Amino acid sequence: KANHFDITAGYEYSHMKYWGNKWSRTMYPSTFEGTSDTGAPLAGTQKAYDTSRWRGQVYIVSWYGRANYSLLDRYLLTFTARYDGSSRFADGHRWGFFPAAAFAWRVKEESFLKDVNAISDLKLRLGWGKTGQQDTGKPYYTATYAKSTSEHFLYPIGGGDNTGLLYRPNAYNDDLTWETTTTWNFGLDYGMFDQRLVLNFDAYYRKTTDLLSETGIPAGMNFDNSLLRNTGSLENKGFEVAVTGRPIQTKDWFVELSVNAAYNKNKITELASGYDMIAAGMKAGQDAPVTYHKVGMPANSFYVWQQVYDENGRPIMGCYVDRDGNGSVDENDKYFYKNIVAPWTGGFSFKVSYKNWDLGSNFRASFGNYVYNGYAQGKANTSVLCNPKGYYQNCTKELTALRWTSDNYPLSDYFVQNASFLKCDNITLGYNFNNLLQMGKYKGISGRIYASCSNVFTITKYKGLEPEQTSGKDSSVYPRCRTFLLGLNLNF
Repeated sequence: KANHFDITAGYEYSHMKYWGNKWSRTMYPSTFEGTSDTGAPLAGTQKAYDTSRWRGQVYIVSWYGRANYSLLDRYLLTFTARYDGSSRFADGHRWGFFPAAAFAWRVKEESFLKDVNAISDLKLRLGWGKTGQQDTGKPYYTATYAKSTSEHFLYPIGGGDNTGLLYRPNAYNDDLTWETTTTWNFGLDYGMFDQRLVLNFDAYYRKTTDLLSETGIPAGMNFDNSLLRNTGSLENKGFEVAVTGRPIQTKDWFVELSVNAAYNKNKITELASGYDMIAAGMKAGQDAPVTYHKVGMPANSFYVWQQVYDENGRPIMGCYVDRDGNGSVDENDKYFYKNIVAPWTGGFSFKVSYKNWDLGSNFRASFGNYVYNGYAQGKANTSVLCNPKGYYQNCTKELTALRWTSDNYPLSDYFVQNASFLKCDNITLGYNFNNLLQMGKYKGISGRIYASCSNVFTITKYKGLEPEQTSGKDSSVYPRCRTFLLGLNLNF
């Protein structure tokens, strides 16, 4: 077989703009949309607002290329490279180079397997590559000034339309640069019995450096009490496996079952500036940090006090375990308890069809993820004090110290709750039809009618409304809706 070689190169340019209409509408009305010859506003007209005075913008420029080489249709090589620039970073830090390489071996095409009918596919894959992350969540991270949108910051500058305008500097970091993730991957694709049984397996190791994370900073260090920084390094290791089976494939029947599972373990390997632990961004109560990054621990780990319970298993408000045994509860008694990332995730789906009918459904599962129940914490009765003669002998006995721990009640591990779940995302039942209203040479109408339900059910022990919280904190009382849909597709 002939060899094959191809090259692709390209250039990409993106310019995104942001407007702050709320600020411009309250502070900068321009002329009225209807005016008389003298310029006076006409009755019944509305104001036209100038949105050009408050904006942000981001430029992203990319050069990229890819080369593919196939040898004897069995050995496949791919090289890719990107050179990306982002205006979110300061001069000297805007550009990042991200190469990648992959190799695949189609073992099935080798002579010793080509005639083995039981094995329909066998491929081994190796990969290495770097990717970049520049999404800081803000248009700029260099020195800029913002026009105040708050009535608490009013100062007349220039008079006229400028009355009330206040310029104040934004927090910035001139040393901020790309977050880079390097991945090593091994994969296996295996098929049997003419692809009636398919197995896909991947094992990986990822190393993230210059991790982008917003952390608290000392007062006076910058123009805010927190700052986005390149805070350190993070590693992830794990595997993913998926199995798809099509045990029944006849004229009238088709059955397909698919199951997948993934395991991931992560930990912080290094923090910038010699820190051993920094706040990770999640806050509770009166802006108290509740998650931290610590060297040797998983990212976004909860750092809390251990709650004390009475004989009936009810939490004693403001009362925590004296873990170091020094007779009082203080900062040294906090401990790391769980984190927001699930080590195990998985899914299951099926599709069954009989003649013109079909039925399908998808399920997802997450095991071992924890959520901070901020809504429950906000509604908790923190005025209930610990009984010094009660269940736990190391409860704080001095009223002043007891009041101090009560004020910090949001940092109790009681609100760090297991959010493992099994969800049925959707169920769909459909019917396909042909030749409806057929007359003579007219073939009629074909189509499909179906009924589906989304967010069918959730099985979980989580005490809040929604266990699936990407941020790791639940602060909403609005549940996800269950949607029913009846649809009709027609082909003429």
